[in-house]
Amino acid sequence: MAHGSRRRGHGDAGGHESNERWLLTYSDMITLLLALFVVLFSISSVNVSKFVSLQQSLKAAFSGSILNGGSSILNAGADSTAKNSPDNTAIPAIVPLTPTIPKPTDQGAYASQAQVNALLREAQNASQENSQFLALEQRLNAYAKAHGWANQVKAQIQQQGLVVTVLTDNLLFASGSDTLETASYPLLNEIATLIQLDTARHPVVVQGYTDDVPISTPQFPSNWWLSSGRANMVLQYLLNRGVPASRMSSQGYGQEHPVASNATAAGRSQNRRVEIVFERKYPTPNPGA
Repeated sequence: MAHGSRRRGHGDAGGHESNERWLLTYSDMITLLLALFVVLFSISSVNVSKFVSLQQSLKAAFSGSILNGGSSILNAGADSTAKNSPDNTAIPAIVPLTPTIPKPTDQGAYASQAQVNALLREAQNASQENSQFLALEQRLNAYAKAHGWANQVKAQIQQQGLVVTVLTDNLLFASGSDTLETASYPLLNEIATLIQLDTARHPVVVQGYTDDVPISTPQFPSNWWLSSGRANMVLQYLLNRGVPASRMSSQGYGQEHPVASNATAAGRSQNRRVEIVFERKYPTPNPGA
């Protein structure tokens, strides 16, 4: 009977073990799910700076260049003498190249792959835009110099875009008038041509400025009216030369935003101006950021 009791006891233990065997499968499944979620979380975001460093490191590693490791592989294992011992010269490490895309302000910030690609596209578009502005700038400055207007006409690339500054005295308008002088027609024709050559179709804003000498006439009650009238006359001339109206607008600033002191006649002459601005489509990053 004792022998029979032992057999029954052994059978009970086996049944208990087989009933709990599902716990092993369940724990394995939970472990695999945890590992899956960890992997999904790790690939859900990309550190911009580390991604660029990895990209450049891989490019350098697979560029085909061979590092100088000496002859240690040939001599290693021949014997234990110092003559045939491996060369212990340190192999230089691969240094990642400096990325050329704008760095994020927060070095710990994360971005998706789509955001990284967007940054690269914006940098490329801004570079192409600067190249287009440079070509227009060089052409207009050369034209002004060839016609003796180098002191009155200047194109310059600025933060807001390509700015063409034209001093009004003895070229665009007579004192206190918004009627275009005939001497300005060739210059405005060239500017109209530049606008049409701008295949990127940047928005163009004509801005009028005056000095701080007050004006009060039936036609121009203040410098605001005079600056707006002059900007509108230049805009209308460009429209008549075939520039699309959808790209054009005008603004009058009066005596605001002077570029020189109004205390001297020379300074006031610099402030009486019209600016034709090719506005940027892809603003450049702030250098101070």
